[in-house]
Amino acid sequence: MLPPGKLLRPLLFTESAAVAGMDREDTLTAALGIESLHVGSLVHDDVIDGDELRRGRPTVVARHGMPNAIVTGDALIIGAFQAVAESADGRIPGERQVAVVRTLAAAGVDLCRGQVMEDELRADPGSGLEPYLAMIALKTGALFRAACVGGAQLAGAPAAVEESLRRFAEHLGRAFQMTDDLLPLLSDTETSGKSPLSDVVNGRPTFPVLLCWQRADAGERARLHAALTGAVAPEEALETVRRLLEDTGALAAARAEAAAEGERARSALLDLPGTEARDALAAVAELSVDRDR
Repeated sequence: MLPPGKLLRPLLFTESAAVAGMDREDTLTAALGIESLHVGSLVHDDVIDGDELRRGRPTVVARHGMPNAIVTGDALIIGAFQAVAESADGRIPGERQVAVVRTLAAAGVDLCRGQVMEDELRADPGSGLEPYLAMIALKTGALFRAACVGGAQLAGAPAAVEESLRRFAEHLGRAFQMTDDLLPLLSDTETSGKSPLSDVVNGRPTFPVLLCWQRADAGERARLHAALTGAVAPEEALETVRRLLEDTGALAAARAEAAAEGERARSALLDLPGTEARDALAAVAELSVDRDR
């Protein structure tokens, strides 16, 4: 259905549980549920945006049509809860599984809220950073939080460990999305696996675009607005956006802030025991910023 992705969310789930001393083998089924929810949300995302390319291949909606894509996304999301319910074959106390189910359900609601917020911000580069940060905390950050907090819950981690993992996930989600916003501008389609035109065509207020608006003069803002509202052809719009990001210094500023959020994520781990699992989580934070797809 979709070629393999980075599998960051199941990795976060497994390593968060391992931080609290849980055997990784006992986390794998529930971790699969996290990935199932994530992939289901991507299938629905592509339906909403009309995207034809995902991870370098045709999307489910492009290949199989909208009805099948909607049902496929639904099945994957429902399968997430089935996976948690079946995790560890009864070796995990039921109240822990219930806690993870609640966390996943809350994440699903947040994903939907984030999608609505993104739609409200379309083609409005002057909307500001605060609404953008609130939106990505829901649409992107929700599953990072669910993975880290859910792993801690499955392991029965102390409240202090769960809170450290929550803070880690919040900064990680920001770092990841800010970097994701940069990829279509820094890499070609073959490398990033995404069409560089998608954000422009859909009028998404990405992080570098919002920074560009803050730094731009009146003439530059007019050109940016035209590029994001369909006033010019998509290829010309993309070239205009790229040029303005360079001219205003927004591209460099966005990269610097993404790196800073990655560092904040790693700092949130310092209160946790110095284990192999903690090191793995820190490596995920680094990978989330230092990537080309």
